[in-house]
Amino acid sequence: MRHDPVSIAMRTLRQNNWVTERDVKTEGKGRPMKIYKLGVPIEEIIKHCEEVKNSESAQAVESILRLKEMIST
Repeated sequence: MRHDPVSIAMRTLRQNNWVTERDVKTEGKGRPMKIYKLGVPIEEIIKHCEEVKNSESAQAVESILRLKEMIST
């Protein structure tokens, strides 16, 4: 399995059902080419990513505050 940035991004898009894909038969032999299209507006994807990162940040800050409380008692 590849771990390049495009593969990682595409996996995230697929997992969230944010992208549709279709196969296009190419001339000759070989695998069909895949055509991708966003299934939701890009603003929705950005908003989701922002919410996830804000939540992760809030959890990290909460953990730091708990640690501070533990060492100050």
